[in-house]
Amino acid sequence: MNVILLSFQLALLLLVVVSFLLVILVPVVFASPNGWQENKTYIVIGATTWALLVFLVGTLNFFVV
Repeated sequence: MNVILLSFQLALLLLVVVSFLLVILVPVVFASPNGWQENKTYIVIGATTWALLVFLVGTLNFFVV
């Protein structure tokens, strides 16, 4: 049970960190000239990582609570 709790806490920490980075970086990328053209892959990877972490945290929350 401790492994599930530890993995839940780690996934939640990663979700918070990725969310914070996306909140800062996405507006900066869109505000810069040619920002979307040059950094499209980074934004897509960040959004995909965020979505996967949301599903992972939700799944692990089922086992923790």
